[in-house]
Amino acid sequence: MKRNEGERKSSWKQDPEGVKADILAVATSVFAESGFSGARIDEIIRRTKSSKRMIYYYFGDKSGLYAKVLEAAYARLRKGEGQLDLQALPPLDALAKLAAFTFDFHRENPEYIRLITIENIHHGKHLKQSETIPKLNSQIITGLEELCRRGIGEGTFREDVDPLELHWTISAFCVFNISNRATFSHLYGDDLFTDAGQERLRARLVSMVLDAVRAS
Repeated sequence: MKRNEGERKSSWKQDPEGVKADILAVATSVFAESGFSGARIDEIIRRTKSSKRMIYYYFGDKSGLYAKVLEAAYARLRKGEGQLDLQALPPLDALAKLAAFTFDFHRENPEYIRLITIENIHHGKHLKQSETIPKLNSQIITGLEELCRRGIGEGTFREDVDPLELHWTISAFCVFNISNRATFSHLYGDDLFTDAGQERLRARLVSMVLDAVRAS
């Protein structure tokens, strides 16, 4: 049931962080469904406990809201990676855990993939305007650099392993699995997108990545 303006004002004053979180959650769905150009602020308002005034107060404008949605999407992924405690594992085990987590995260968060696809359509316009996103995403490269140093140091990784290429490889596999599911399954069937098929692909990714870095 749609809240009236008085209820919205009360909610805004009593729980501003909750209101912002509600706006971001709904905006994520709307932008993922309709893209940046097709999304309407009025639709976000209709689905939330907020008002146009609140959205503009907290996020500035539609572009500002979209940038915060992107930041929140990247932050969820980076937070999940940070909770893996990879430093406590041998390098090969740590890399296997990271690859498997990345596959699962992308599979469980298709909205994240749609948002990234939309941002690529816009040539990274909103991403370039964010100071937060580059800092967030430097974390994964820093972590992989440390992981590669450990692996090379103990002799389990090849000496020419490149952390950025490693991140690209894992991301490419996981993004394609979701972004191209509709067309791929239409052309070739759904076998790879059943639970069993996804488990096989997950294991294939881990095996492929480990084979690529393992010292001979």
